[in-house]
Amino acid sequence: MPKITREQVRVPADVPADMRETYIDNYMAATRGTGRLMLFACDQKIEHLNDDFYGASIDPSDNDPEHMFKIGSQGVVGVLAGQRGLVAEYAKDYPGINYLVKMNSKTHLVKTSAKDPAKHQDDPYSPQLYDLSAILDLRDNGVNVVGVGYTIYLGSEYEAHMMQEGGQLVADAHAEGLVVVLWMYPRGRAVANEKDEHLIAGAAGVACCLGSDFVKVNPPKPANDTYTAAEALKQSSVAAGRTKLVCAGGSTVDARTFLTQLYDQIHTGGAWGNATGRNLHQRGLDEAVRLTKAISAITLADYDADRALKVFEGREDFSL
Repeated sequence: MPKITREQVRVPADVPADMRETYIDNYMAATRGTGRLMLFACDQKIEHLNDDFYGASIDPSDNDPEHMFKIGSQGVVGVLAGQRGLVAEYAKDYPGINYLVKMNSKTHLVKTSAKDPAKHQDDPYSPQLYDLSAILDLRDNGVNVVGVGYTIYLGSEYEAHMMQEGGQLVADAHAEGLVVVLWMYPRGRAVANEKDEHLIAGAAGVACCLGSDFVKVNPPKPANDTYTAAEALKQSSVAAGRTKLVCAGGSTVDARTFLTQLYDQIHTGGAWGNATGRNLHQRGLDEAVRLTKAISAITLADYDADRALKVFEGREDFSL
């Protein structure tokens, strides 16, 4: 099982001396003492409205937001990422979870896909929803906030605004000892292929330039069939430098496929963890909890995909 000591945590130079220990505390909590991140993404309540929470292939329990907090509480996750109000409503009942507050969000009603430019209403822009002081108030009120997150849509005509907000957020959050994850998604009329491996590598490099601790990207699609998606990811993980890269989980797939992809992303692609939402919360509680343990077995304990599948199927127990 990969483990790091407090002395091995690399503290960025923009973290003040009197906040170094706080930053290390938060980093160790978020990564469960491994340096890797298991991020449970619960921000889709705004991003995808109810499309991801109610439907024929979705467990009925997912329609209730508390389902996500039950999963985070009973399962094994590094951080639960959600908007400030969502965290504020439920965190007191689930104090054992590490929270990462998502600072901006937009719905999917304004279409931004480059596949059909005629349907575009505008390029995507997702401004910050609240000031960092509101997050610090949560922390002061006893909520276990260890970090913040922000989405930037590179290629949008509004990318400069989002980079300014995201960059300032990194600086302000580090000044308070908080860990930062940037969601970096190339998107808009100028972007022909959101999954282009070279473009995603560039987006990962932007996150490094903005000083983010982790960057969440979509898995790239290889330019041809001579190499795998995990091999394509290597360009991005190297381009990210000291900013650690994690991949978005995407839509729900069967557990074996998902766990195999995750193992390959880490051990071939150089990723430092995962960011999983729908693949968890769209399942019933027991199944979702078992999948968090299987994911964490790979991410935080270096299990291979076959052994992690045993965890998911209940044939092997896993805890940290």
